[in-house]
Amino acid sequence: MTTRILTEMAASISELKANPMRVALSGDGEPIAVLNRNEPAFYCIPAETYEYLMDRIEDLELITLAEKRKSEESVKVNLNDL
Repeated sequence: MTTRILTEMAASISELKANPMRVALSGDGEPIAVLNRNEPAFYCIPAETYEYLMDRIEDLELITLAEKRKSEESVKVNLNDL
């Protein structure tokens, strides 16, 4: 069975068990596919990349919410009534 690997670098589970930090740092900031029996088990990404991805997901969720609310009826408010 063929499996798509979404990175340029890969390491085996055995390599990861032997020296996790060496594997994590070997990608020079890029993601690394960790293989189990020659199939990707998970991807190892740097903390900075993970934080960036989480920020982007949050931004996309906020954009979706704003677009949804844009079509809702607005409520007119007089500033003096506040």
